[in-house]
Amino acid sequence: MTNAYESLPAWAYYDEGYFQKEMEAVVRPAWQLVCHQNDVPNVGDYVTLDILNERLVAVRGKDGKVRVFHNVCRHRGSRLLEGNDGSCPGRIRCPYHAWTWDLEGTLVNVPYERDFEGFDRADHFLPEAESCEFLGFIWARLKPGGPSIEDQFAPYLDELSRYRIEEMQPLGRLTLRPRAVNWKQIADNYADALHIPVAHPGLSGLVGNTYGMEVQGDIHKMWGDVMDTRKDSWSTKLYKSLLPKVDHLPDHLQRHWCYYRLWPNVAFDVYPDQIDFMQFIPLSATETLIREVAYVLPDDRREMQAARYLNWRINREVNAEDTAIINRVQDGMASSSFSTGPLAKTEVCLLDSVRRIREALPKELGERG
Repeated sequence: MTNAYESLPAWAYYDEGYFQKEMEAVVRPAWQLVCHQNDVPNVGDYVTLDILNERLVAVRGKDGKVRVFHNVCRHRGSRLLEGNDGSCPGRIRCPYHAWTWDLEGTLVNVPYERDFEGFDRADHFLPEAESCEFLGFIWARLKPGGPSIEDQFAPYLDELSRYRIEEMQPLGRLTLRPRAVNWKQIADNYADALHIPVAHPGLSGLVGNTYGMEVQGDIHKMWGDVMDTRKDSWSTKLYKSLLPKVDHLPDHLQRHWCYYRLWPNVAFDVYPDQIDFMQFIPLSATETLIREVAYVLPDDRREMQAARYLNWRINREVNAEDTAIINRVQDGMASSSFSTGPLAKTEVCLLDSVRRIREALPKELGERG
């Protein structure tokens, strides 16, 4: 009988056959964040998302609506729009044979159309993925059905609404960071509070012993308060001293940090000065792409600009430390000496992750143990 306080087996972090089944059962049915509405402010602006061999693109139409299309030509399957983002004012044109759609997905031009016997443009509408807009973000999922994004975020909607997320603008460009590890290594690491004082002196210096965590529904939440500690680095000390008051936030959120993970692979780091979005894109059993960008409210104060730079600097240090950690863990999973490990009862987010995967794949995990 499986122990509820035991990790997933090591092979679940590198077995390719199991990975494919996990993607179908766990990731494909989940909501994925494509972009913020302010990433595509103008007609024809677009942002792409490639995940599990699906090519998606969010495009703002002439009617002002943002639609999420499959970014694939209906003729020969060519990718239509290139890059992470861009603009195609007016129309979406295939670079291979020039089939062309309007921004609402209607096929409007086919060269040599008379040569296609029995051809009807209406049969070749650009297909849409299931999508919605929530908290100012454009979401899509590959397998329709399941809970709405509003229901999933319901336990924390009042908290998140205080940050005026719908009004935020991207701070810089979307970044893609490849990692030679299983996607769960990254997701597990972000949900692991026990390693903070050991592996992250900077982060530990920022929040001290205020780190907490909980699970409500499909959301894993972690938090801490920015406070004075003896572990301060110069970056954290300056960040604390320069971070200005944010008028629309109540006093208890002026120095408060929260991490919200929407199961299984979308997360937000929420600070008074900005929100960092992260998405863990599985590529293979041992390869993952971290997709991330920060969002901010317009604020020209010099103190705020400096605080945001320091926030970025602190996070880069933490990311470098995390990269070293997850590489060590991924390497260790292949050892014949390791099969599973114990989980503490306080590790509520990790325990919930393991439970969800076991429930999604009981046969696959039960057969091999």
